[in-house]
Amino acid sequence: MTTLTLIGKPDCHLCDVAREVVETVVAELPEDAVDVEELSIADDPALYAMWWEKIPVVLIDGELHGHWRVSPDRLRSALTG
Repeated sequence: MTTLTLIGKPDCHLCDVAREVVETVVAELPEDAVDVEELSIADDPALYAMWWEKIPVVLIDGELHGHWRVSPDRLRSALTG
């Protein structure tokens, strides 16, 4: 199973858009293919220090996939490739 981590914060418009893209793409995949977890930089000083100027951030299996804007096609390709 692939783990997708979405790092953002509350009241972040780009984070909301990224969440919608992630949910749409993951819904197209077989059930249980991707485990999605959300983390907030507001809850974790280490995450804040690392990512505060790049949120939303998407990690796939712990590796940086992208930040700021999430491309549905690029995400789909990464999750199915």
